[in-house]
Amino acid sequence: MYLEFTKMHGLGNDFMVVDLVTQRAYLDTVTIQRLADRHFGVGFDQLLIVEPPDFPDVDFKYRIFNADGSEVEQCGNGVRCFARFVHERQLTTKTKIRVQTKAGIVEPELGANGWVRVNMGPPKFLPEEIPFVTQEHEDIEGLYALELADNQSINIDVVNMGNPHAVTIVPDVLTADVERIGPQVESHARFPARVNAGFMQILDEKHIRLRVFERGVGETLACGTGACAAAVSGMRRGLLANEVEVQLAGGKLHIAWREGDVVWMTGPTTHVYDARLDLRYFQG
Repeated sequence: MYLEFTKMHGLGNDFMVVDLVTQRAYLDTVTIQRLADRHFGVGFDQLLIVEPPDFPDVDFKYRIFNADGSEVEQCGNGVRCFARFVHERQLTTKTKIRVQTKAGIVEPELGANGWVRVNMGPPKFLPEEIPFVTQEHEDIEGLYALELADNQSINIDVVNMGNPHAVTIVPDVLTADVERIGPQVESHARFPARVNAGFMQILDEKHIRLRVFERGVGETLACGTGACAAAVSGMRRGLLANEVEVQLAGGKLHIAWREGDVVWMTGPTTHVYDARLDLRYFQG
């Protein structure tokens, strides 16, 4: 059977976007892994699936699968591309939609030139909301010391932005040892559901640089929820202003948050191409 799809990216964080409202397909873990292969498949960080909603007050259901085939709760760059996709595919005429995710409802609003502003909902900080396993002596309002290999440790903050994030501050993101530390944090025993590892460099109170080692993917050119988590972590610790610009390898995002309120993320989207493939070649 043939499957139509669109290739998109948000600041280089790239996606295969599939409409399962007007077409039907079964995509299991092996099929997703094969599609994600950058040499023999389409190649992507995440697969985004558009489905009919489960609730009457929601426009669409949004499902996200990492390149390893695991389904995750949220993807910030993905939801911006999702909003542009459903509008361009004429699945809706609305520029502002309500989208159902595993993490709850998000509300993206399509602006000019492919830019999208998203109500990402409120951040969560309690260890059980991440989830994160604390130790007896630790203060749940402060930073946590995370033990790594070779008797090393790093200080982290934990934030849930619909998916789990660990944020650590580094002097320079260019020299941060993301390749070595990222996988250790991602699969650390204190994160039962694994975690996205963010490495943040604070330039001033309104500008940060960020690298993210994403759960089930590895380091990506940009991570929308990671940008939200890093900005919120700095804001609640008094290190950042309420609105910041986040510089990632793929470009810039604007993040705004006030304590007790929702997080707003604004950034661009890019439509790369439309195509179709014979799904039989990718199925197990």
